[in-house]
Amino acid sequence: MKRVRIQPRRNWPAIVESQGLVYGTPARDAAGADRPYWDESVYYEFDMDEVLALEADVELLHSMCLNAVEQVVLTERYADFGLPEWSWQPIAESWYRSDPHVYGRFDLRYDARGPAKLLEYNADTPTTLLEAAILQWHWLTDRFPDDDQWNSLHDQLVERWKAVRELLPTNELHFSWTGAEWTGEDQITTTYMQETAAEAGFETVGLTIEDVGWDSALDRFVDLEEGPIHAMFKLYPWEWVLDDEFGKHAVETLPTTMWIEPLWKTLLSNKAILAVLWQMYPGHPNLLPAYLDDPHELTEYVRKPKLGREGANITVVGAGMETATGGVYGEEGFVYQLLDPLPQFDDMRPALGAWIVGDSSAGLGIRETSGLITDNGAAFIPHRIPK
Repeated sequence: MKRVRIQPRRNWPAIVESQGLVYGTPARDAAGADRPYWDESVYYEFDMDEVLALEADVELLHSMCLNAVEQVVLTERYADFGLPEWSWQPIAESWYRSDPHVYGRFDLRYDARGPAKLLEYNADTPTTLLEAAILQWHWLTDRFPDDDQWNSLHDQLVERWKAVRELLPTNELHFSWTGAEWTGEDQITTTYMQETAAEAGFETVGLTIEDVGWDSALDRFVDLEEGPIHAMFKLYPWEWVLDDEFGKHAVETLPTTMWIEPLWKTLLSNKAILAVLWQMYPGHPNLLPAYLDDPHELTEYVRKPKLGREGANITVVGAGMETATGGVYGEEGFVYQLLDPLPQFDDMRPALGAWIVGDSSAGLGIRETSGLITDNGAAFIPHRIPK
């Protein structure tokens, strides 16, 4: 693994915008100056042996996470996850029904000198999908047409949707995002997922989550045409869904209305799963020590809110400093994870976002920042595997 500088493509901003990148706040370089969110003036290079090892790590981590869900359900550890008590039994039922899942993204620390370390699992509403699946693939074919990339995301998504079609009660599938997300990232990501589902043979309907209606006479969700919603892909976190009456309707109507990602993913998208994994697999080479609500023996650690997003409300203690980010999370409790700073390449710190589709490793996206916390100031960087 190495970081390589390169001349960007001529007229690259128009190219990536035409491919759907109409969002992305400016990132920051090592000096604190603005840089493009999509930055193709550099790329990361891997050899195939590294990628094969990372693929194996991702699929192993995915298997371990499924085992952890089973353990949480069997031991009824829901209180550790800060989820409302009325949702506990429906979560178990969703798990035992094997409600279908489609995708997720593992955020990993990797320095090419040892195994990848799990930082967290974005199992419910992962983004940076368009960048990983489409933008960097076109970059590769433009700049290095004879080389390879860890990227079978598009094809695997289409095939996964074909498998999910066999498990749903109808061929119509609704797709929703929140209109409150002002950058357009959620809408574009959802639209891309809608395209992959349409390619798999679904009839698709898109609408914001705010436009999803509830027919109280028939006890069912309806779209803007008053048509029934039998299955819905939502780019809207389960913990937000469960926070009001909408969530109670969503849970009570399962599995008549099926939600993707499924309700049992509330456990995997919650950082409490990091502590469960460490308890189940202490000393595992792909894990960092992690504990609920107390650092235990850790003197250098990252304190993460169980339901935090985009690097919010994180406190880093160690590495000769203490730093913290603001936000609205934390009332649900925290997880304490050993501080293992991201490696530095040219004063930048890359975090690997390794994708899983179904139960198979599917691709890689990289975001880098100069600081210890990967947040909205991180840039997306493409990668290649030379042949």
